[in-house]
Amino acid sequence: MGIYIYNRLEGKIAIVTGGASGIGAEAARLFTEHGAKVVIVDLQEELGQNVAVSIGLDKAVFYRCDVTNETEVENAVKFTVEKHGTLDVLFSNAGVMEQPCSILDLDLEQFDRTVAVNVRGAAAFIKHAARAMVEKGTRGSIVCTTSVAAEIGGPGPHAYTASKHALLGLVRSACGGLGKHGIRVNGVAPYAVATGINSRDEETVRMVEGYCASTGILKGVVLKARHVAQAALFLASDDSVYVSGQNLAVDGGYSVVKPM
Repeated sequence: MGIYIYNRLEGKIAIVTGGASGIGAEAARLFTEHGAKVVIVDLQEELGQNVAVSIGLDKAVFYRCDVTNETEVENAVKFTVEKHGTLDVLFSNAGVMEQPCSILDLDLEQFDRTVAVNVRGAAAFIKHAARAMVEKGTRGSIVCTTSVAAEIGGPGPHAYTASKHALLGLVRSACGGLGKHGIRVNGVAPYAVATGINSRDEETVRMVEGYCASTGILKGVVLKARHVAQAALFLASDDSVYVSGQNLAVDGGYSVVKPM
């Protein structure tokens, strides 16, 4: 007897922020493979257009947006609803990470920039996406890319770690506020994965993946952006219809195990 494979987002409309590369690009591809139409939101216009074209412009379009600008965020949501008539899924994935440094040398301008993208940008998209869902009576799903850095402190850069802790708090708070509208809000929390946020060339990719392999708890697997996208797909789909306020770790146990 064959295995029944179904499209988990058939007929759904999704926005993927940070969709021009890394986890976002993989999510855009995966969501469309499962029947969704996707609006790819990013500042990287050439990369974003290329991702949309590679998927197929009947399934994906690119929209340039600075997530730190609320007017642009609102317009991105309006564009999506005007084009497709509704919005079912927001995958708020756009993020930046500064270079590690001592807390004694913390650059507060860079700190503000990281928080503006990782927290304020997510808050703006949650606000306007949720408004669109409520207006249409859509029992939607909002997924935010957090991090293992949302659960623990230590090796991550200070602003990045602070921003991801704040983002997880936002996920939980939004879950409480949007549940009455049937809207679910969750986080997906990857361990070290080579993406554009930390890896601009093949040498850096090897370094990040080597770090993941050497420090990770789960051996024999190298975490890829596609793995994180698969977790986001679960949270975006009706397979997780009663899951809300959670932070799904894709970290091979890193955040819950203290090495001896």
